[in-house]
Amino acid sequence: MNMAYRIEVSWASDDEVWVADVPDLPYCSAHGASPHEAVEQVERAVEAWLDAAHAKWPPAANPHGQGCPSLIEVARASAFS
Repeated sequence: MNMAYRIEVSWASDDEVWVADVPDLPYCSAHGASPHEAVEQVERAVEAWLDAAHAKWPPAANPHGQGCPSLIEVARASAFS
């Protein structure tokens, strides 16, 4: 998967797993037994996050042909409302 999102990977000593987090997508994280596995899992989580966001906030066409806010900008604005 060609990812455009930064992934932060850290060790969770309490749970003894590696955690991969995508800071640009609220609540999008995953874990694995290795850093590589955590990243593979979070890539799947990103796909699911974007599918869910697109279903809830489909991008709208701009009547003036100018750029519309990205799906992520729309999702961020609505994530906590």
